Amino acid sequence: MKILVPVKRVVDYNVKVRVKSDRSGVELSGVKMAINPFDEISVEEAVRLKEAGTATEVIAVSCGSAASQETLRTALAMGADRAILVETDAELQPLAVGKLLKAVAEREQPQLVICGKQAIDDDANQTGQILAALMGWGQATFASKVVVEGETLRVTREIDGGLETLELKLPAVVTSDLRLNEPRYATLPNIMKAKKKPLDVIPVADLGVDVAPRLRHTQYSEPPTRKAGIKVADVADLIAKLKNDAKVI
Repeated sequence: MKILVPVKRVVDYNVKVRVKSDRSGVELSGVKMAINPFDEISVEEAVRLKEAGTATEVIAVSCGSAASQETLRTALAMGADRAILVETDAELQPLAVGKLLKAVAEREQPQLVICGKQAIDDDANQTGQILAALMGWGQATFASKVVVEGETLRVTREIDGGLETLELKLPAVVTSDLRLNEPRYATLPNIMKAKKKPLDVIPVADLGVDVAPRLRHTQYSEPPTRKAGIKVADVADLIAKLKNDAKVI
């Protein structure tokens, strides 16, 4: 079984995001970038399936600028067998990414696609669902457990009321949640090996996909500054403020 894992280059989750002075976007100059955490979980799950003998090949794919090769090398160091970069400097929105992934999937013919449930930069939570719809495949989102049994995929997902288990026929699309696994650290020997693993670069024009944005961002702004806390003299004062100011009683 061949598994395709889309990965995205995003601002590292430890970095405090800053808005540009003209509010046209997020400041990326000199900012540390990294693989999207949910995509890292997806790579880990795919590699585990290969280690268990369920999968035969894990392919990481990214859509974006040449700098995304660094993100793909991270996936290769974690255990992916090869990587594909769909290269473009254009702004890519979820619909465009879904179409590009569809084109790659039609070339590679994977039996399973494991995506992160969302990217931490836009929190769109759309790409996996869009890809499944475009491919006409079954999908299971927010997966906390994935089991492959022959041509059947059993996915446990977290819902408001607890856990839900779905059975899908392969091929299928799965989006990973935080509790699916804990990604491994790439060791130095594997990082060195990743430099020699194949990484194919495909210009977006070669796929014949229209990636023009459908949405226009008009302005970005930072959250309002949190107000300082206050001290109260006693419990009676606290209750009065909760009742009159906060209005929670």
